[in-house]
Amino acid sequence: MKISFDLDDVLFVSPDNYEVEPELRFPLNRMFPERLRKGTVRLIHELQDRGFEVWVYTSSFRSEVYIRTLFRYYNIRFSQIVNGYRHKAEVQGNRTTLLPQKLPNHYRISLHIDDEDVIMENSKIYGFRVFRVLEPDDMWVEKVLDEAERVRKLEENS
Repeated sequence: MKISFDLDDVLFVSPDNYEVEPELRFPLNRMFPERLRKGTVRLIHELQDRGFEVWVYTSSFRSEVYIRTLFRYYNIRFSQIVNGYRHKAEVQGNRTTLLPQKLPNHYRISLHIDDEDVIMENSKIYGFRVFRVLEPDDMWVEKVLDEAERVRKLEENS
């Protein structure tokens, strides 16, 4: 089963508002200024240990190399990364009708983790599952793990 994560305000957060993972050492912290939400490393490793395929699906235009390299310093490897460029090429393509900024079911992603209202609305219109992560929450890792297991059971029983 595939699970995808948005980056901004889900995995990448401001240390002014959230507890964060330890900062990378100099000079890496200058090359990669984003800070990971506390629990990100444990969550992704736990999902992978449970057999989930973990993706990044972001509307940002950060390069795949940048994203992979940053997370490699935290010993995280993603199965796939869909950024704004890839989404535009593979999902939007030459269609004249504008599609949503994320369409996880195009990639057969079973559950997408995001923070945006528009993604929640689009999930109802386009028929994909999304779990919303918002404000700081000490239980966010457990909530995502519980939702991943719930969706896995739904898929196994369908």
